[in-house]
Amino acid sequence: MIVDKAIYADGTRRDIDGDISDAFDLAREDGDCFVWIGLFEPDEDEFELVKEELDLHPLAAEDAVSAHQRPKMERYDDTLFVVLKTLAYIDETSDIEVGEIMVFLGPDFVVTVRHGAANPLGPVRQRLEDSPELLKHGATAVLYAVCDEVVDRYGIVAHEVEIDIIQLEKAVFDPAARDVTEAVYSLKREVLEFRTAEDPLIPVLQEIVRGRVAECASTREYFRDVLDHLLRVDQQVDAHNELLNSVLTAHLALLGKQQNEDMRKISAWAAIIAVPTAVAGIYGMNFEHMPELKWTWSYPVMLVVVAVVCVLLFRRLRRSGWL
Repeated sequence: MIVDKAIYADGTRRDIDGDISDAFDLAREDGDCFVWIGLFEPDEDEFELVKEELDLHPLAAEDAVSAHQRPKMERYDDTLFVVLKTLAYIDETSDIEVGEIMVFLGPDFVVTVRHGAANPLGPVRQRLEDSPELLKHGATAVLYAVCDEVVDRYGIVAHEVEIDIIQLEKAVFDPAARDVTEAVYSLKREVLEFRTAEDPLIPVLQEIVRGRVAECASTREYFRDVLDHLLRVDQQVDAHNELLNSVLTAHLALLGKQQNEDMRKISAWAAIIAVPTAVAGIYGMNFEHMPELKWTWSYPVMLVVVAVVCVLLFRRLRRSGWL
């Protein structure tokens, strides 16, 4: 569905009264303005009018409707097609929700297509409308503002992931903590998904910053700032992945140590129990000629001997750290 539509001329907004066809015709007649159409999860029929009006390439139009694309930038004639992955952190489940924003950028139009609930573009539009000087750069200002919002959200998500990692570290070294192996692997999957979203965007912004995208020539300095933020986030994601590897290694080592301690305790108790078991086994063989059988004090003496040996073994094993 169409979320918002407007014409922007000389840094100011003008609402569209008719349909989008009239808006595009008006923008072409004016010559010094652009149309911004914002759509949310359109189906093929809804997007068909935009496709025909702007003569969008069928492959790009198909990507915009079906989504599930990796971050990229492609050119179709005089239209620039940019795909961004959006991220949102879910506090209740500690999951990262992934969405997409497709941007069609032309000489006199911008079409943004959003998939997923993450990163709504209403605040971006409001921010631009409150900055007429930025809007005067034309349609490329919209692409910059969208990229800036998406990358800023990356920074917020990276901070939340860092908090989760710190909590996992505390759980790993807490003697009373449960097994957190599954939680570590779950967070590693989220970090991998994070990297899949942000890492391919780096070469896209680098192309713009290096001046290889003519449409963005007047906003290169703005995109350079976005790239700096993205590179910082990329370093954070790398650090998070390495830290999770270290947390997992430490956790598995502690689990192995605990298992070794448990095995040592089991072995120690088995050694102590072996003493009365051996004595009982010897005297349970029912031989007729056993010298102690006829002695009145043989039974209590044997019990005392067994008890003394068991106590000595217990103290020795306790002193050596096996119990």
